[in-house]
Amino acid sequence: MRDAVHLVTRTPEGAGNCPRTFTMEKARQAQAFHCSFPDYRPTPLVRLRGLAGKLGVGEIWVKDESKRFDLNAFKVLGGSWCIGRYIARRLGLELGELTYQTLTGRRVQEALGQVTFVTATDGNHGRGIAWTARRLGQKSVVYMPRGSAPERLENIRALGAEAAATDMDYDDTVRFAKDQAEKNGWVLVQDTSWEGYEEIPTWIMEGYTTMGCEMALQLQGQRPTHLFLQAGVGAMAGAMAGFFADLYGADCPAITVVEPQEADCLFQTASAKDGALHKTGGSMETIMAGLCCGEPCGVGWEQLRAHAGSYAAISDAVAARGMCILGSPLPGDLRVISGESGAATVGFLAAAAEDPALRERLGLDETSRVLCISTEGDTDRENYRRIVWEGAFSQRGE
Repeated sequence: MRDAVHLVTRTPEGAGNCPRTFTMEKARQAQAFHCSFPDYRPTPLVRLRGLAGKLGVGEIWVKDESKRFDLNAFKVLGGSWCIGRYIARRLGLELGELTYQTLTGRRVQEALGQVTFVTATDGNHGRGIAWTARRLGQKSVVYMPRGSAPERLENIRALGAEAAATDMDYDDTVRFAKDQAEKNGWVLVQDTSWEGYEEIPTWIMEGYTTMGCEMALQLQGQRPTHLFLQAGVGAMAGAMAGFFADLYGADCPAITVVEPQEADCLFQTASAKDGALHKTGGSMETIMAGLCCGEPCGVGWEQLRAHAGSYAAISDAVAARGMCILGSPLPGDLRVISGESGAATVGFLAAAAEDPALRERLGLDETSRVLCISTEGDTDRENYRRIVWEGAFSQRGE
């Protein structure tokens, strides 16, 4: 498969054109909630000096989310905070009372009863919802799109969720989950938004900012010049863009959004420059299962159009190379086990750094300090091995 990168740039509209939602103050509330879980640990921020030298940039940092709550991905941060906030709203709890101990206590359990949370997922988000529901004594139902890796489905079922793969693509599976929620009186917890459904996606995005809190501390005062963010619907990317823009103000890093070229809804939206949200023009066939989304999240796009200046659509080969780079580090660098979606930004960085035209367009040079997030580990281990051992891969792990 051809190693390809397509890039479109636009002038960010600025903070005055979007809500100041993802602040450090709110991020600390989410982090305090996550810290209350007995098994919480900040995930590592790995400094790759060897790779930085190889690619001709000053610094490369990679946030390794494979270490998150033994779930191998970051998504649980959003799902857990969202469910916590829903319970707090329903029972009239203050956010300062929102702790694992409170939510698992007898008073809350008796007042709440048992709620069923339902979602659609390519794997990681659903696993986070299932984990949270079980930990808090609740129920979960998870639907996955066609072509989902069996390992991801079984990981969700192992956490007590009622889970099934559908014969639909991701966006239609979201609509199916919404219909089931309305039919059965369940609570839909989805990280994409549409008119009339913005609050819960915003809560999920707030949960992601725990990563931002951790990175701000781990950077030890060093400011990135570039922030590369992978995107499916754009919820995580929007949350991180809003957080770092608020944290650094006028010194915000140059933000680039990275998507699969076959599921490039934000690339299409940025390219159109008409103020409307656009669906992907691609086939929705990609190994980057966690990014295989055809319609953007409006809440996420609100932040991205304000703060992100570049949008890249990459081939599967670029993501696969990122997996191999992180999995076979240069001398002195630590290994990062990064899945197909997790390694997308490092693969893009390598391709861009080696292309003089892309280097110039992105402003990459020997002084650049680049921050990436490896959003998942080997959540489909069979496909991970096929890629990094054999250099072979097929669509969505099939």
